[in-house]
Amino acid sequence: MRYGFYLPTRGQTATPEALESLVQHGEALGFSSVMIADHIVFPVAINSKYPYTVSGAFPGQGDALEQLALMAFIAGKTRTLRLVTSVMIVPHRNPVVTAKMLATIDVLSKGRVTVGVGVGWLREEFQALGAPDFDRRGSVSDEYIRIMKTLWTECPASFAGRFYHFDAVRCLPPPVQKPHPPIWVGGHSQVALRRVARLGDGWHPVGANPAVPLRPSELAVSLEELRRLTEAEGRDPSRLTISYKAPVYDPTQTLDARTGERRPFSGSTGDVEGDIAAFAKLGVSEIVFDFRSERLDESLERMERFAPVLRTTARD
Repeated sequence: MRYGFYLPTRGQTATPEALESLVQHGEALGFSSVMIADHIVFPVAINSKYPYTVSGAFPGQGDALEQLALMAFIAGKTRTLRLVTSVMIVPHRNPVVTAKMLATIDVLSKGRVTVGVGVGWLREEFQALGAPDFDRRGSVSDEYIRIMKTLWTECPASFAGRFYHFDAVRCLPPPVQKPHPPIWVGGHSQVALRRVARLGDGWHPVGANPAVPLRPSELAVSLEELRRLTEAEGRDPSRLTISYKAPVYDPTQTLDARTGERRPFSGSTGDVEGDIAAFAKLGVSEIVFDFRSERLDESLERMERFAPVLRTTARD
């Protein structure tokens, strides 16, 4: 099992000094990857339903460091951590510029970029950015992913699609990773699974979504469906990376307030290791934990608390 952690993009720990401390401490402890979220602007009035709370209300205040700029900063502060967009809202940015930025970061980080992708949920943000029509964001995302792959693997590159086209351009230097940085698809709807099967190198679902939790039993069903869809595309499902985003790591909070059941990854070290083993048996190769807090010392303490489990269970 490999382990990743979320990086704060807003709040009191989203400062140069705190971010550097978090990623360098995580790297020293043996974490494999760091996750960076994506928002550009937050409209004052939000009517869109936030998919990661039961109420649908968005809990943030509207501040967020830009994802790719932050990724470049972190690349310069680390040596081994993989840098993961978790996830990048694909239609937010021009696909050619995005391909260039990601390739540049891959070169500067010596091949450590992973591109987690999603289609987005905040209609008002799409409108503010002048992004393509929100209701076509799935089709746009699929096309933009293909554009990025084309620019990364062909020179000169040409593309003619429904939403974008260009003819005979060079986008150099290419990424260090061949054929290109891995593409991990977020979400666990049927549409998302089909996107993984067609275009993804990995699946990157949110398992800790209280609105739609993805427990081992549900995950097993989704993985079986993903295997079927991937084989139908003529691809080998065993080559997909499964990266599972877990809850806030706090083993002392053992009971789920809604169900009264033990929270996954809580309790004793043995309990946590047992949960990890159950996910590994299903085919999960990476688990991402959330150690974020408004206090740097508390975030670092949470990482340290997990370190004994990491040392006994981490595998490449």
